[in-house]
Amino acid sequence: MPDHAQPSLADRFFRGAMSPEFRDDPYAFYERFRGNAPLLQVADTIWFALGHADVTALLRHPKLSTDESRSTAEKAKSAPKAKSQSMLFMDPPDHTRLRGLVARAFTPRRIEELRHATETIATELVYGLKVRGPEADLIEGFAYPLPVRVICALLGVPAVDEAVFTEWSRAIARSLDPSVLRSAELDAAIEKARGELRAYLGDLLAARRKLPGNDLLSALAAVDVDGDRITSGEVMALAVLLLVAGHETTVNLIGNGMLALLRAPHQLERLRRQPELIGPAVDELLRFDGPVQITQRVVIEDMEAAGCPVKAGDEILLILGAANRDPAVFAEPHRLDVTRDARRHVAFGGGIHHCLGAALARMEGEIAFQALLDHFARIELNGAPVRRPTFTLRGLEALPVALTAAS
Repeated sequence: MPDHAQPSLADRFFRGAMSPEFRDDPYAFYERFRGNAPLLQVADTIWFALGHADVTALLRHPKLSTDESRSTAEKAKSAPKAKSQSMLFMDPPDHTRLRGLVARAFTPRRIEELRHATETIATELVYGLKVRGPEADLIEGFAYPLPVRVICALLGVPAVDEAVFTEWSRAIARSLDPSVLRSAELDAAIEKARGELRAYLGDLLAARRKLPGNDLLSALAAVDVDGDRITSGEVMALAVLLLVAGHETTVNLIGNGMLALLRAPHQLERLRRQPELIGPAVDELLRFDGPVQITQRVVIEDMEAAGCPVKAGDEILLILGAANRDPAVFAEPHRLDVTRDARRHVAFGGGIHHCLGAALARMEGEIAFQALLDHFARIELNGAPVRRPTFTLRGLEALPVALTAAS
């Protein structure tokens, strides 16, 4: 009989990562891979980091890159990935320059200006749920439209185009999954959506250069520091990043967070009694079931990382979801506790790539949960939640609920 090779750890992990069981509860799955070694080698050039201390340190390591084109696996492809214009996949000095320019337009004041608009949008969506109630899909009716409308308001995208933005966002979000989990057909759909979005944004950016408005796209087009301007390509790459990172992740924060609260009704009721806990509770919800489960770094020279010898071109997958359930940092990590100080979570990444929109996501989350609690005296599960078929981004396709409006 032929000698069948045993599947590698990487094969076992990624095969499991596409299973319904994993999508329902990846955290039990992570625990099977968590060990005493700081890094787990799952293939010749692929490593996992699951511990909070190791993930935190590696997020800030100066000899690790976010540029996927530098990985051994990518270079071995017949058509390797071109260098990205997105900050998400840039290293210094390019990343330093672009983030510095963007920070001048993406200010806390601008985010705070969005608070009233976000509250208005949330209230409109809640009233829509009341009209259609008492049964609703909380993703379709609330969690999905809220952040896309906020991002469109931030960028200056006309309301009439929000629906097509949603479709582009759904497709492009799949690009964040590891390449081993993407088919050629899916990659083609991603590129099609990305091309259409860039063409749309190119036209919108040209219009904003001629007639600026009070929006982020106009502000970015006008940024000029010591003669250094953001190019049209860089502005469009940033807008794509904001759409996916600023929209998709917030959808998942709201959806995952509400599901966690509905499965722990005593915690939901505590938030009703103590609304001052909603701000801190957002951090606990990000820790407990975060919208981003994984991020990746590429080793740029032979060295030791977390005490393990790694080679240039190796990929280290930082499992953020596992780090956020590390019992060495969070007591009873698999228990939701809205009174917990969860600020050490790594849901927003860390180091120079710490999420630029973290303040916006927190603000949207606080407003979303508060609006639902204010307007509904009772929120209960009304069927089985449906998970999205994604790995890097963890979220819900549907969250059926029964709603009782507050008197």
